[in-house]
Amino acid sequence: MTAALRSIDTERRPAGAQEALRFEGVSCTFPGNDGRGSTYTAVSDVNLTVRNGEFLSVVGPTGCGKSTLLNVAAGLIRPSSGTLSVFGKPLDQGLNTQASYLFQVDALMPWKTAQDNIAAGLIFHGRRKAEALGIARDWLVRVGLDGHGDKYPHQMSGGMRKRAGLAQALALDPRILLMDEPFSALDIQTRQLMEDELLRLWSTDRKSVVFVTHDLEEAISLSDRVIVMSAGPATRPIAEFEIDLQRPREVSEIRMTQRFLQLHAQIWQVLRGEVLKSYARNRP
Repeated sequence: MTAALRSIDTERRPAGAQEALRFEGVSCTFPGNDGRGSTYTAVSDVNLTVRNGEFLSVVGPTGCGKSTLLNVAAGLIRPSSGTLSVFGKPLDQGLNTQASYLFQVDALMPWKTAQDNIAAGLIFHGRRKAEALGIARDWLVRVGLDGHGDKYPHQMSGGMRKRAGLAQALALDPRILLMDEPFSALDIQTRQLMEDELLRLWSTDRKSVVFVTHDLEEAISLSDRVIVMSAGPATRPIAEFEIDLQRPREVSEIRMTQRFLQLHAQIWQVLRGEVLKSYARNRP
């Protein structure tokens, strides 16, 4: 049995209600830093859909523009050309209000407790403080931080801060969750625990997830589908793999299966070539 590999260039699914995000011909070009009016194209002519309720991971060489795509999806960057649609409606300007964004670095406010950090977004969106704090308490329980709501970020471990950040994002009940290497700074044991926690929480309502990572094992363990990006500049998706591993999953166990190893070998065969290209281009 082989992975379902397709060329992204030929992939053109019809638009519909089952698409959470749709990138059509998206390119992002920025001014160069040489002072001579040059430009740098981070991503070029990206055509990509994220299905409703799908867990999609994006992998590629370092600096290839994966985070740029997330920023477009969040509405933080407007594409230089092309369009982004959110549940069938073009996102012409402003933030994507259907999405929450979990960054690589902690986004917790150091002067607020875990509970207050989780409640802050709800209050900003108009919830009464008492109601927001009640929701925050519920999420503290759901992410395994019951009894730690009064702690400040500096009093929490890295894993605890990530749990609080995840609760902060999910408490808003977004339809889309954007995640930019959220677990990369954690030790391997804590990282696997957080991956299992994420899958447990995701399985309750199957939000659409776009997960950027450098860790191919993490991508396969979590995802329904893995997208491989080309080496930059002018990055674009070059291949996708359907991940047909049974759910529910426990990441430490699923990585020992024969099917996981087959998928890893097949995706790495594509990804390795792009990593080598990137290394050659950036070598002094």
